[in-house]
Amino acid sequence: MARKNYLFTSESVSEGHPDKVCDRISDEVVDLIFREALAEGMDPWAVRVACETLATTNRVVIAGEVRGPKSVTHAKIEDAARKAIKAIGYEQSGFHWRDAKIEVLLHEQSADIAVGVDSAAHKDEGAGDQGIMFGYACDETPDLMPAPLYYSQRILQLLAEARHGGEKRLGPDSKSQVTVQYKNGKPVGATQIVVSHQHLDESMSSADVRKLVEPYVKKALPKGWIKKDTVWHVNPTGKFFIGGPDGDSGLTGRKIIVDTYGGAAPHGGGAFSGKDPTKVDRSAAYAARYLAKNVVAAKLAKKCTIQLSYAIGVSQPLSIYVDTHGTGKVKEEKLEKALRQVMDLSPRGIRTHLDLNKPIYARTSSYGHFGRKPEKDGGFSWEKTDLVAKLKKAVKGK
Repeated sequence: MARKNYLFTSESVSEGHPDKVCDRISDEVVDLIFREALAEGMDPWAVRVACETLATTNRVVIAGEVRGPKSVTHAKIEDAARKAIKAIGYEQSGFHWRDAKIEVLLHEQSADIAVGVDSAAHKDEGAGDQGIMFGYACDETPDLMPAPLYYSQRILQLLAEARHGGEKRLGPDSKSQVTVQYKNGKPVGATQIVVSHQHLDESMSSADVRKLVEPYVKKALPKGWIKKDTVWHVNPTGKFFIGGPDGDSGLTGRKIIVDTYGGAAPHGGGAFSGKDPTKVDRSAAYAARYLAKNVVAAKLAKKCTIQLSYAIGVSQPLSIYVDTHGTGKVKEEKLEKALRQVMDLSPRGIRTHLDLNKPIYARTSSYGHFGRKPEKDGGFSWEKTDLVAKLKKAVKGK
């Protein structure tokens, strides 16, 4: 039986965190290749991207394998990276969008991988790699996300909005962490709050930074969650002036728990950013979240974890596993069968259903891939709850 009374903590990091800078650049490459392919009439189904980025003091290295239009030159990729760094807000002596040296080492995708993944007369498009992917949803928050991560992300989103809106004392790099108290299985308050935020005025103390960020934290959390005995840790080292890749090197794909469920659910280990949707690390994780969210939205369970597994070059998932954590209204075995009925879970089926062959990925690189609002241009399509009626029908066997 699941525990009813406990503390659980999740963290978040901002768009200016070194790893997130790298995620953003890698996803800008994905978007650039899709954008150019669509503009030139190239079949977007043929796009392949596996892009990794490293960032350190005024240096960015972009490496990996791609297949796309010839118009996507190294110069265009470098320009996209500089624009991303500028949009994040880095104009510091140790990391500046204009001055950083950017090295592009992308090359053509392996022919051996292409043979396994590409569709042909005798087979459908296969998965871009083997692996396991998890999706999760719960009824703790309006967007059906676990509360500790949801509110950790919300704190940094509000602070980012303030910074982009003209708050000049805040730098791009920041982290947050919220410890949530659960009573009778429900989140009821925050016992510990951590915010580490880069400040551009070197003379600012921890107390100064707390005074600046505290209103945004209070706005982010539900009313009554911050109590007299809630413990605050704001810039606990005392100073956070040097930030971003100048303070700590960054790499694509190092914030996979921040990107997903904050540790409240399992993770298959594969990162998302820099990958086109043939890579099931990304697309199948989106599909698993989509299905789990629809299960909870349909009130078939209060919590739902879904695992999908794939083999490289094989189109259909090897297995589907559902766990409703004792909250389900129907048996998990019935849900597993229903999920296959309501969605084609092959890489091609996922890309078609969620309309993933679009330049919609850079926006996912910070503040979580899940718990976001579906957008009119197809962004965050996996957050829709449009399968509710079909799922209810499928589990009834009609």
